[in-house]
Amino acid sequence: MSAIAPVNFANGATTYTERIAFVVDLAYHLHAYGTTSQRLEAAIELVAKRLGLACEPWSNPTGIILAFSDPTRPAGESDTTRLLRPGLGETNLYKLCEADRIAEDVINGRMDVPVGRAALRALDQPSGLRGRVMQALGFALASGAVAGLLRLPWLDIGTATVIGGLIGLLVLGAQRHPRLREGFEALAGLLAGTVAILVSIFIGQLNLNTVMIASLIVLLPGMSLALATNELASRHLVSGTARFAGALMTVVNLTIGTAIALTCAQLLGIEPHVRAWRPQPDWVVWGAVAVAAYAFAVLFQAHRRDYGLVMAAAISGYLISRYGGEWLDAQAGVFLAALATTAAGNAYARWANRPGALIRLPGIIMLVPGSVALRGVISLVQAQSLNAGQEAAMAALNTLMALLAGLLFGNLLVSARRNL
Repeated sequence: MSAIAPVNFANGATTYTERIAFVVDLAYHLHAYGTTSQRLEAAIELVAKRLGLACEPWSNPTGIILAFSDPTRPAGESDTTRLLRPGLGETNLYKLCEADRIAEDVINGRMDVPVGRAALRALDQPSGLRGRVMQALGFALASGAVAGLLRLPWLDIGTATVIGGLIGLLVLGAQRHPRLREGFEALAGLLAGTVAILVSIFIGQLNLNTVMIASLIVLLPGMSLALATNELASRHLVSGTARFAGALMTVVNLTIGTAIALTCAQLLGIEPHVRAWRPQPDWVVWGAVAVAAYAFAVLFQAHRRDYGLVMAAAISGYLISRYGGEWLDAQAGVFLAALATTAAGNAYARWANRPGALIRLPGIIMLVPGSVALRGVISLVQAQSLNAGQEAAMAALNTLMALLAGLLFGNLLVSARRNL
């Protein structure tokens, strides 16, 4: 949302309560669509000011506190506080763009506040059958594409694709049955480990750990780790710490699931057939890049008209990271990619008056260090030695620092006039 002069509500056409209700609903929806704390708070402050309200927001990954007052009335006379518990949000680029458009229409007078509130609530409609099928397909394509990016053999790619699709179905089941949510990551890790072990025994040898990581790639909290460090760097300490802890617990839960599968196989006397072989030529890698970009456009739930933009951002981030890494080193490549995509997202937001997240999030998704972190924890558990995961842990930390530096300097290079 861009900064514009406040609208005059002195004529009473929209009541104080209605304006508060709109801002509350807007905060709820922005949080639900994966907006980070500093961007959400800045956006809410701006909208409240445009609606003639004084608002002090406080956001964390699982809740929001909004303190309102009417600046035209004596201090303390109109104070109102709202506490929201929306739970953990998920990235939905289409609904984020719609919420942003509705807010713009309201604060510019093109839409009445009650109509805007109704439009926000209309976004709560669940996805239809096609949307659910596309989500499951997105999981399968992302897992298979990552296996292709890692140059794994065709059996490994096929196994990762099948496991990814099964996990996508598990996600849909968890959405309908809340009891599955608590142990969802551990159950997904158990599913990935079990299927990979069975394939290695009855069909052919696999790069076992790498296949499991590729199949779990969508659930890995690399984006959460990046957002957490970004919030910490922005001095949103509570939100950043909570998000960081949540990301670490996701890695631990995924590892628990895979460790249970490997331990059960060992207790049953089953020995997975493991190999280390990456034979794929370059054309497979480039095909996997295109498939991965499409898969993330689906998983980020972008509108179909934005698929090209989202895919271009994801591919650009990968290319800059790869060739920048070859020119300098791996961490420098990640820094350059994060810098370029953040600056491009801010520039797009200025030019198109739409959320820069359409470019920023897809541009960094292939850079996040979640898979490296999971590999390190799995290695540590398998070897029962702290030394086993040190190299992977340092690689994840270096990638995270490079990514954070790119995000920070990208915002300095092209300032974020818009908050989303």
